Amino acid sequence: MTASQRSATLLSGLLIGAGAAHFAAPRQFDAIVPRSLPGSRRTWTYASGFAELAVGAAVAVPRTRALGALAAVGLFTAVFPANVKMAYDWRHRSTRLRAIAVARLPLQAPLILWALKVSRDARRR
Repeated sequence: MTASQRSATLLSGLLIGAGAAHFAAPRQFDAIVPRSLPGSRRTWTYASGFAELAVGAAVAVPRTRALGALAAVGLFTAVFPANVKMAYDWRHRSTRLRAIAVARLPLQAPLILWALKVSRDARRR
């Protein structure tokens, strides 16, 4: 397995794992759905979990990897407001939890760059 295949496999695993977590423990995700979104928070939790599963599956398959990785870029961008909401909502929690919530914010940038690299690598093959 090449380095680019390993990278794609890891990205796919991250997305599929995160997507599955939305169904296994939805309450924690419901809490970070921005209130400004219409409808039920649980619906948004399940929809975002399904999106992560679908994008992860697309990244896993070599034929759809380039497009799937670009979809991951969109997904990582789209969930950023939820991470901001989490950081704001957790501002009065313990130092450890505040640090976790704030650390998620800059983490989006390397995730986006990683997905872009996976997409570029897939197009080169």
